[in-house]
Amino acid sequence: MQRKRDRVANPVAIPALPSTQSGQPLPAGRRTVLWGAPSSRQQAVSPVSQPFRTALIVAAGRSQRFGGEIPKQYQSLLGQPILRRSVLAYLRHPAIAAVRVVIQPDYRDLYEAAVGDLGLAEPVAGGETRQRSVLNGLEALAGDTPPPDQVLIHDGARPLTDAATIAHVAAALDEVPGAIAAIPVVDTLKRQDPDGDAHATVDRRGFWRAQTPQGFRFAPILQAHRAAAHLDLTDDAAVAEHAGLAVRLVEASEDNIKVTHESDLARAARILGATPETRVGSGFDVHRFGPGAAVRLCGLDIPHSHGLEGHSDADVALHALTDALYGALADGDIGSHFPPSEAAWRGADSAIFLKDAVDRVAGRGGRIVHVDVTVICQEPKVGPHRDAMTGRLAELLGIARDRIGVKATTTERLGFTGRGEGIAAMASATIELPRT
Repeated sequence: MQRKRDRVANPVAIPALPSTQSGQPLPAGRRTVLWGAPSSRQQAVSPVSQPFRTALIVAAGRSQRFGGEIPKQYQSLLGQPILRRSVLAYLRHPAIAAVRVVIQPDYRDLYEAAVGDLGLAEPVAGGETRQRSVLNGLEALAGDTPPPDQVLIHDGARPLTDAATIAHVAAALDEVPGAIAAIPVVDTLKRQDPDGDAHATVDRRGFWRAQTPQGFRFAPILQAHRAAAHLDLTDDAAVAEHAGLAVRLVEASEDNIKVTHESDLARAARILGATPETRVGSGFDVHRFGPGAAVRLCGLDIPHSHGLEGHSDADVALHALTDALYGALADGDIGSHFPPSEAAWRGADSAIFLKDAVDRVAGRGGRIVHVDVTVICQEPKVGPHRDAMTGRLAELLGIARDRIGVKATTTERLGFTGRGEGIAAMASATIELPRT
């Protein structure tokens, strides 16, 4: 790949290849950067030579932990694919001369839709592991004429990297062969024993959480990756350390998150200042009476002359409410998540179903604003139990009682509920989700 024409720190423009005072071009692999804009009083700006740096964006994962129909790097974050935001952070940065992306070839169409209009060089096919994908990318850069002096390796699913972090990592490479964005650990660390209990407290002093970009002088990191190809190392800094290269820690931002789970996408949207969207779902359920001495409603056993028939505990109110939450998420219904054909759910506490729906709201970075449940029956009377039902729902939903409505009505003895053949319930749920 031939290098694109040098870009310059804004807002000063250089229309042609920079040269020395003698008029000869600067040495290959160098470009001139003019830091800052000249004031009206400035007569001249002295050029400063800087290494040719390429950003290598690694986006070859299949996002098995994230789930969904498309990999996380192609998911939309406030109207833009995550990968596009990651690429633009480097494409627009004055310290970066070129950007190359490593992708999974199966998703070439998604890649083109995300960044195809940005004029990037041909993407590189990734490997089975991140480490192999990085090596493939480095080998491709080695074929450039000439190869870069330095490379900043970045996760394609890390879309909120700020310009200062990129600049500080790049600047550190003037002093050391490697530098990575990282965050010092501030929480207390615990070592877990085989039973899952806390075994010991670990001194957190000197511990950092690694992020990207991870920057290196190109030739040494290429050699290090080649030598470590048979190993299973978790990041490029580990590859450099294995080769004996010094790696400097550059303090970055907590906002420089990597999108790994759906909740991370919601967090990224919040960091960007997104206004949450409000959604409303509704649910309806029916169960007929059968033998028994109590009916389960809103998680409580209410004494009655009959019970309710159902595959689970037949809590008609919780079933309606659970489906209302699933509906607000556009995420199926109870039957799709807990099929009645599966013996595991026979006689199950319906609180399990509701908890799943609540967890799905939280997993997408949302919150439950309000729910309303209406029980439809002639008997039993709900009024005497309304307060206890509200309290139980507050526990299950994790919200305040004043955000929960519980009421009952009859059908004036019309229909199956009026004839005392069963109980129906309908529910609505209002939630807020981050805009992504």
